[in-house]
Amino acid sequence: MSLEKDVIIIGGGPIGIACALECEKRDWNYLVIEKGALTNSLFNYPKNMTFFSTSEKLEIDDIPFISNNPKPNRDEALEYYRRVATSNKLNINLYETVLSIEKEDSNFKIKTSKQVYTSKKVILSTGFYDIPKLLNVPGEDLPKVSHYYKEAHPFTMQNVIVVGASNSSVDAALEIWRKGGNVTMVIRGKAIGERVKYWVRPDIINRIEEGSIKAYYNSEIIEIKENDVIVSTPKGIKTIPNDYVVALTGYQPDFKLLKEIGIKLSEDDKMLPKYNSETMESNIPGLYLAGVICGGMETHKWFIENSRIHAKIIAEHIKSQLN
Repeated sequence: MSLEKDVIIIGGGPIGIACALECEKRDWNYLVIEKGALTNSLFNYPKNMTFFSTSEKLEIDDIPFISNNPKPNRDEALEYYRRVATSNKLNINLYETVLSIEKEDSNFKIKTSKQVYTSKKVILSTGFYDIPKLLNVPGEDLPKVSHYYKEAHPFTMQNVIVVGASNSSVDAALEIWRKGGNVTMVIRGKAIGERVKYWVRPDIINRIEEGSIKAYYNSEIIEIKENDVIVSTPKGIKTIPNDYVVALTGYQPDFKLLKEIGIKLSEDDKMLPKYNSETMESNIPGLYLAGVICGGMETHKWFIENSRIHAKIIAEHIKSQLN
């Protein structure tokens, strides 16, 4: 027997929470389903991560986010969204995985690892942090390779290669170096990324120029071995002694789920899901997209600060449908 809902929100991140708040205001019978912890992506961010945005840009539904710093950190964000969810008594099921979503007449059938639901409307707000972009090189499956970074301590006194030149790569490289790791960066581009936080970019450039952190630009890993890594550089093939590889090459939405549901994706490499920007409704009537998932492979297009408005847009359109 299925449980019937007006709205099911898939994804318990900041935008999923914002959607839940809109449902709560309207007394809809809704449920948020999250496969991990509350704001699971934020929880998996590095422990010492600082946001680029100021706290007011991370606020949802005009609920004040008070930070002790000009730029809030991971722990402050977790505390903020946790308090928003608990103080508003939002209906959220954690550690429950959505297995399938099927359209049945005018309703949706949602199967999860724990239950079957029927819902009039579905909002997908699943983000993109769970599926890393792979290097697709031999040895990437070795235990010493990670596509996530939590903290620097395990890498103290180790030879560490950090792949990439984004905010996450730069933060990891600097922190590991400061905690006593021997850091080498392997970067496909010709320079440190322009989107790197403005107060951090000069720091990493100076560390590279002084030789504290080694960097290979216009370079790629071609093989990972137990004790070293083979890198293709403009000056030829280099064999670099190595204990750990931290490959922070970015992440992508769950395109497999989107395709299985029937959401159309653009045929170019951006893989943009189809939706109406005025209502956020996808090509499947009654199924909405919210947050960074709307950007497909353009994972730098949508953030909390510019996609939190999606919740209100969706709620207004659903209101016109349910009433």
